[in-house]
Amino acid sequence: MAIPSVGFLKKLLDTPGPSGFEQAPARVWREEVKSFADDLQPDVHGNSIAALNGKGKPRLMITGHIDEIGFQITHIDDDGFIYFSGIGGWDSQVLVGQRVLLLGRDGPVHGVIGKKAIHQLKKDELDRVSKVIDLWIDIGASNRDEATARVRVGDAGVLDSRVEEYPNGRIVSRSIDNRIGAFVAAEALRRLAAKRPPHAAVFAVASTREEIAWTGSGARTSATGIKPDVALVVDVTHATDYPGAEKKHSGDHKLGGGVVLSRGSSVSSIVFDLLVSCAEKANIPYTIQAAPRDTGTDADAIYNAMQGIPTGLVSVPNRYMHSPNEMVALDDLDRAAELLAVFARQLEPGIDFIPR
Repeated sequence: MAIPSVGFLKKLLDTPGPSGFEQAPARVWREEVKSFADDLQPDVHGNSIAALNGKGKPRLMITGHIDEIGFQITHIDDDGFIYFSGIGGWDSQVLVGQRVLLLGRDGPVHGVIGKKAIHQLKKDELDRVSKVIDLWIDIGASNRDEATARVRVGDAGVLDSRVEEYPNGRIVSRSIDNRIGAFVAAEALRRLAAKRPPHAAVFAVASTREEIAWTGSGARTSATGIKPDVALVVDVTHATDYPGAEKKHSGDHKLGGGVVLSRGSSVSSIVFDLLVSCAEKANIPYTIQAAPRDTGTDADAIYNAMQGIPTGLVSVPNRYMHSPNEMVALDDLDRAAELLAVFARQLEPGIDFIPR
């Protein structure tokens, strides 16, 4: 991938923005996209919508959610210790001993998640899984007044980890789920701006709140506003190329192995077939993931919005999801962006998405 694009990706991943608090990464996204979009607007739910060929037909919506999992302060005690709840789905074991970054009123506040040391645990406690309610955040305050001068109840936070590049074109970071979806949507629009689709209007969206409301998140409200004829959702899916992965139920999806195309009851069969055709025409490697019920992504919300929107789901294999160190391959991001661009250029006015 081009160096400027990787720099944009790193900045996007490093900018904290859990569900409901996505303003900072949304600003980063808009600052990048405004240089090649025809029009760019935020909406009341914090979604960012960039348009290209706005009067074209058909209308294509490409969306990736820009939020990440995090936590929110629920209580500050007299000694200045901070208690919290999760935003999104956490394995609480991942949180123990982690450094955190709280979005305080005057800027970021650093802290650490505390737990009773192993030396002080009773035998029955050693065998018990830690829960969020057993944990607290220590920001070095000596009392409640000192803590509340820096943070307050309702402030959000994320784990304090940063992007690192690994060998074989791999990148490790928190917030990969699914800030890379917003990144890929932007990169697809960048390619389409350089070589415009002959007919389609394209709307790239960095949507909000998927991690807490994937059945009715910002993707649904932005779809209602855009009124697309067809939509493509970009998200991550579980890579199954690590020790102990269950391929019989989850499929065979490798880092660097290409995009993953969902097929099932919440995905348009016509859009799926067109994605496959585009991937094969452009020599983009892909695997197929069965989704017999829902997909657990924004595709479910968009597919059922309004009178129904024909929707496809393009995913990137991701290891160690919902942790401070998720891992993807840069080649797969590149391939996903290229597939979306190829799809957009193939669309013609009057295309029929009704299964017959």
